[in-house]
Amino acid sequence: MHERAREFAETARDRYAFDPAVREFEAGTKTAKAAADAIGCRVAQIASSIVVTDGEAVAVVVTSGANRLDTDRVADVLGWVDADLADPETVREATGWAIGGVPPFCHASDLPTLLDETLLALDEVWAAAGTPEAVFPVDPERLAELAAAEPAAVAES
Repeated sequence: MHERAREFAETARDRYAFDPAVREFEAGTKTAKAAADAIGCRVAQIASSIVVTDGEAVAVVVTSGANRLDTDRVADVLGWVDADLADPETVREATGWAIGGVPPFCHASDLPTLLDETLLALDEVWAAAGTPEAVFPVDPERLAELAAAEPAAVAES
């Protein structure tokens, strides 16, 4: 197992008493489609962690791979004027992880987290486990609990 994926798994066990069944894919899981193809699930089951900022505050939005993030809706839910995708440096600084491998929890700092409410209709979702090649399955209700995530309508309509 890649060192960063192992670090995620250990942190999840230590902080949350959650033992993720991390799976790694050589081909990578950099896009929701690539992840779904590698795993053998639907694109909707990919729980992508996207880091957003208003220029000062930072938050994580866990969204379904089948949906396109609506930053205006995210800003409204968070009470921000605007929300934009965070740059790679901000992502790493706030979460401790690089873009493409950001898990929905186990971040370097305590960040507000939103969960795409459409994920809650699924039995199982797959999220990044510290690297672009590593993912883990989880019940979306459990994911919301672990990430202390607020379910919200964050997808474009």
